Amino acid sequence: MASSKFDIVVYGATGFTGQLIAEYLAAQYKADGNLKWAMAGRSLDKLGSVRDAIGAPADTPLIVADAGDPASLKAMIGQTKSVISTVGPYQLYGSDLVAACAATGTHYLDLCGEPVWMRQMIDAHEATAQSSGARILFSCGFDSIPFELGVFFLEQTAKKVLGAPVNRVKGRVRAMKGTFSGGTFASARATFAAAAKDLNLVAMLQNPFVLTPGFEGPKQPRGNKPVLDEDLGSWTAPFVMASINTRNVHRSNMLMNFPYGKDFVYDEMILTGPGEQGEANARRVVVAANAERMGAVDGPKPGEGPSKQERESGLYDLLFVGLAPDGRQVRVAVKGDRDPGYGSTSKMIGECAVCLLRDATDVPGGIWTPGAALGDRLIKRLVDHAGLKFEVER
Repeated sequence: MASSKFDIVVYGATGFTGQLIAEYLAAQYKADGNLKWAMAGRSLDKLGSVRDAIGAPADTPLIVADAGDPASLKAMIGQTKSVISTVGPYQLYGSDLVAACAATGTHYLDLCGEPVWMRQMIDAHEATAQSSGARILFSCGFDSIPFELGVFFLEQTAKKVLGAPVNRVKGRVRAMKGTFSGGTFASARATFAAAAKDLNLVAMLQNPFVLTPGFEGPKQPRGNKPVLDEDLGSWTAPFVMASINTRNVHRSNMLMNFPYGKDFVYDEMILTGPGEQGEANARRVVVAANAERMGAVDGPKPGEGPSKQERESGLYDLLFVGLAPDGRQVRVAVKGDRDPGYGSTSKMIGECAVCLLRDATDVPGGIWTPGAALGDRLIKRLVDHAGLKFEVER
């Protein structure tokens, strides 16, 4: 049974993203005497320095915990109802913590974008989490909350406007200013390295239904090359995060008992504009993405990230288009007011943790997606507190 000493422990609070999450909780819930939270990491001295730097109260509890020391992880989760973990790549450092949370009924949230590891955790621990009451939520940041909830919001809108959900949805990135986190880059490198050693993992990476054990839906668009999207009158380019977001959207559909249909088709691309210029832009996106994949472009390292000014000047604008069989369309947008990889992500996972504890006590144990577990309740929190907008477009 999870302890009630703390509501939330931010594990990895000395890392760049962990520090931002702790800073958000300290500021957003400063006047909320009912939220009991703590910071955890490998070094007590560094934790103290972070606590002081972010302006958290001097009595904010600090916990020493290390992924390489399972006893310290068990001691940490023995003190809390839930853990936010930013210690990735999760396939290297997360398995023991997920196992311990599932066994003890402790709720767990992370920023994982590693579908093969997530499937391994589902296979290993879902039944245990269902039995213990632990709610385990992967992918609680930019991957994949705005996309998961974007589809959820679109389908709700389709029911109101068209009278029924739609089985074809397109997710399109219209604008994005900011960068992905160093953890995202590190996770991608770890995933490619693991696949190089075990070719069986390649098939899992390529399977859009890798996170829906026992269910295989219809063929999905591959989204791996520039394509002219005639419905939108624009060229499109591959979106690097589609490989995790689309998997989470399909898992959400399954966990909610297929409200989008068992014939649901979903893809994500970047809009690059019409005509020859749009096609040229799309091809440039592909070249840049390949350079990143081959290591020719240096992304941020884990623990590094943009300045406060860069985070606050960032944004994203995501379009979701639902296509009905009779040709009618529904369009919604999801917009964020910070850079996606850090500023917005830290707010999203913080609100996700609070929502799980305060608004979703009816959700049973198991391995969930944030959208399937929290739905409208999370949308409300993100709009009220985290700078997101969910808008119906005409």
